[in-house]
Amino acid sequence: MHLAYPAVLAALLFSVGLYGVLARRNAILVLMSVELMLNAVNLNLVAFDVWLRDTLHAGQALTLFVIAIAAAEIGIGLAIVLMVYRNRGTSDVDRLRDAKEQPEPADEPSADKPSADEKAEATA
Repeated sequence: MHLAYPAVLAALLFSVGLYGVLARRNAILVLMSVELMLNAVNLNLVAFDVWLRDTLHAGQALTLFVIAIAAAEIGIGLAIVLMVYRNRGTSDVDRLRDAKEQPEPADEPSADKPSADEKAEATA
């Protein structure tokens, strides 16, 4: 087997994943694109392991670690996306970036809201 076939397939997978990360707005699709990129790396690791005829199979062992890390990343990432969706009502990445809390105007302090100094004294 030539090394070019899995290398070209891995490059295509990585390119599709990179496009998905850069172009998608939905957080779940961004996570899926990151998975595509990790699978392209796994394909390269296994292909080079077979091509170099490594007796320790280091590429395949490293692939198992990458798969474990990818599974943990997806589990934590989906949990974060679900909590953000419950709190904000959207999983659109651009809206989440723009939805930061705006600071209160400094020229008119509110009488019924404590200032930052009063909050610091209350917590100390």
